[in-house]
Amino acid sequence: MEEHNIVLDEDIIVGNHSDIRYGIIADSVIIGERVSVSGDVLARSDIRIDIWSKIGGNVRCGENGYIGEFVNIDGKLFVNGDLDVGNDVKINRGFEAHGWIVVRNPVPVITYIFLYISELLRMGKGEEVEKAMSEFFEEEAKEISYGAMVVPNGSRISADSIRVPGAATIGDNCRLVGNIRAESLEMGDATTLYGSIRTASDIEIGENNAIHGNIVSRGRVVVGKGTHILGEINAYSIRIHEDSRVDGVMRATGGTTFIREEEEVARDRELVKLDIADQPQ
Repeated sequence: MEEHNIVLDEDIIVGNHSDIRYGIIADSVIIGERVSVSGDVLARSDIRIDIWSKIGGNVRCGENGYIGEFVNIDGKLFVNGDLDVGNDVKINRGFEAHGWIVVRNPVPVITYIFLYISELLRMGKGEEVEKAMSEFFEEEAKEISYGAMVVPNGSRISADSIRVPGAATIGDNCRLVGNIRAESLEMGDATTLYGSIRTASDIEIGENNAIHGNIVSRGRVVVGKGTHILGEINAYSIRIHEDSRVDGVMRATGGTTFIREEEEVARDRELVKLDIADQPQ
């Protein structure tokens, strides 16, 4: 997360009714219904923007663009490939497309699937429905890379906060800005968060992370090796690696447990056995 943009090496999928107070730079961009993006949207490949969404800046895509009905783009639209655009789309500063331009409302993928399955069921081809669904979702799983950012429906991301209605999952080597509010959180390794974390359920933090804020949870908090918490930890229970660092106070009504390396525990046990053996009988 930069000052004005969310930058990804791979893809981003933004759920319906979300509010993104940044620009977006990614490989491909899929934006759902009634989504608001404050800045520019730049995709190195395709862009799909569903109905009633609003983009506060320019939209650029390296390949094809699919713009649904009633979309409002405050800036200019640049498309290197083909452009499918729906009715009543407002592009305040005009557009450039180097390929074919077709004025039609792009059918949402979920609607296409529904119509296709309905027709197969009407024809009594239940086995083909099962086969088609398995093939479709296998293909989708290949297209959507592991490193994609998925924003759940109804989320809000701004410089102050990152709010999601359910669980939040953060991968490795990320740089995030904002206070995270979620049902639960799982963080990978080597990630830096400039903000605090507050959840109703569990928090699991991997190794070598840096959290520039407090951690508050009504569940359990697990902190991996080499992680630095620059604030406090307040939770029901805490499990923290002995090589991690917490600058503030740790409060846990259910107790605090320090995690040790298995080899260190085994070595200490051997030392205890040697001490016992050396003592006079």
